[in-house]
Amino acid sequence: MKLTVLVDNNTFIDEYYLGEPAVSYYIEDENTKILFDTGYSDIFIKNANKMNIDLENIDKIVISHGHNDHTGGLKHLPKNIKNKNIEIIAHPRCFDKKYCRGGYIGTPISKEELEKKFKLNIKSKSIEISKNIVYLGEIPNMNDFEDRYTVGTCESINGIVDDYVKDDSAIVYKSEKGLFIITGCSHSGICNIIEYAKKVCNEEKIYGVIGGFHLFDCNEKLNKTIQYFKENELKEIYPCHCISLNAKIKMGKELKIKEVGVGLKLDI
Repeated sequence: MKLTVLVDNNTFIDEYYLGEPAVSYYIEDENTKILFDTGYSDIFIKNANKMNIDLENIDKIVISHGHNDHTGGLKHLPKNIKNKNIEIIAHPRCFDKKYCRGGYIGTPISKEELEKKFKLNIKSKSIEISKNIVYLGEIPNMNDFEDRYTVGTCESINGIVDDYVKDDSAIVYKSEKGLFIITGCSHSGICNIIEYAKKVCNEEKIYGVIGGFHLFDCNEKLNKTIQYFKENELKEIYPCHCISLNAKIKMGKELKIKEVGVGLKLDI
């Protein structure tokens, strides 16, 4: 598997790409080309063009969850991508209208609009999306230190309700070295995600993880996450997007973490 970071909060010195507080990865697994999230704006397209990545050749787009720092770029797809065979994979709640702190933070384009141009595969269950990559679908609680929490509200058949971001998901690459997890924000809990990936893939060995861990405070949750990573002997750890500097520093004191920025290339 080859992964290229198209969008991240961070940019590397002397690498002149655009960054924003968002996520987008371009992934190749043998002949399958995948776009994981689309960032907040159209810079995933601009960066891809500068990296000589042709997004017209994408087979699938996977959306980690319905917040606009992961789905904002979707509104730029219809006018920039002519390939009508692209399949968009997401959780059914991904297109709920979401609000936080008085503003709209949901997907900026409806699934009805997307269906006019692309193929939609909306599932809460796991899906094999390439020879070695699986979309996990809805993540259940698998441990006692990553309880679900609300992020604003969302519209549902019952009206406006607290949003527990049940649409938050991830993908997993099944390598010979173990499972490699690719996540957006980990609202489900990064350790919950890893445990569920083990179950879905019937594999206990974890090689690594890249993505937002949604860890901001140096608290018991962070301590238990670090301990979990140690116990599972993760070799490649790439925390990015939504993790505070203090949390990253504490994690870096006990684990070998690696820097992430736009243009980073991984070959797993």
